Amino acid sequence: MARKRKDQAGEVARVDGGSRRGGASGGPVSEQVASGTAELVPDRDRPQAWTVLLDGAPQSHVDLADPRRLTFEYQRRLGRIADLAAAPGRPVSVLHLGGGGLTLPRYVAATRPRSRQQVAEIDTALTEFVRRELPLDRAWQIRVRGGDAREVLTRTPEGWADLVIADVFSGARVPAHCATVEFAEAAARALLPGGRFAANIADGGRLVFARRQVATLRAVFPAVAVVADPAVLRGKRFGNLILLASASPLPLAELGRAMAGDPVIGRIVEGADLEDFQAGALPAHDAGAEASPEPPSELFRS
Repeated sequence: MARKRKDQAGEVARVDGGSRRGGASGGPVSEQVASGTAELVPDRDRPQAWTVLLDGAPQSHVDLADPRRLTFEYQRRLGRIADLAAAPGRPVSVLHLGGGGLTLPRYVAATRPRSRQQVAEIDTALTEFVRRELPLDRAWQIRVRGGDAREVLTRTPEGWADLVIADVFSGARVPAHCATVEFAEAAARALLPGGRFAANIADGGRLVFARRQVATLRAVFPAVAVVADPAVLRGKRFGNLILLASASPLPLAELGRAMAGDPVIGRIVEGADLEDFQAGALPAHDAGAEASPEPPSELFRS
């Protein structure tokens, strides 16, 4: 029987039930990994597409036939940001903090051949599961490192990346040590001049965590913006927010045009509106950082 779950952006990901065998060549398959139970569930509308779930929550979607296809809205927005990292098709250097199904590394490799990509994923068993069942193209220059995202970020050479993408979750929460001024400073150090930092976070209600994250990035980067669904920004729904930051002006007009045709409209908050959004929140430092809030218990219910 088909069932529906919501991803952290509030999108509905259709998931089919069935036996736990077959992998990428057959039906659903599951495996115990360090972060819980990982499942690959086939997309009934696309024969080579799969939803990756962790403990029943959709984590990412992978289309082996078309890695340019981004299904989850937050991943699509990060893809738009990657599209603007350089001239179309030009190779870039990208550091991905958080690997999961490796959806975004696949996207960058397909849209920007010869790009150099480093991925930090602490759950090595998850990486092995994904790479076995949803293999990467051998021509892609994607290196996955097992380790904590912040530790990998700290070891990244200064000025290495055109783009740093943080999509770091422990369970359904952004860990505290990856949401601080010190973390943002490490990201800024890893970027090339003009490079950009993008982070996927999740919040709801009064958006206390999101407002503090805006303050945290503004303490490090001169240019900061937020992209999210209007309902999330109003605190009406728990969901994803994409934070974008750089030492140089951000291409927000271009980003707005790129998102104009997306199925779910994303609002960009910048300038005075971002100041109002921050609402006096103070930056988070290592000494007093907190993880993002738990999502509502009903968010991932069938």
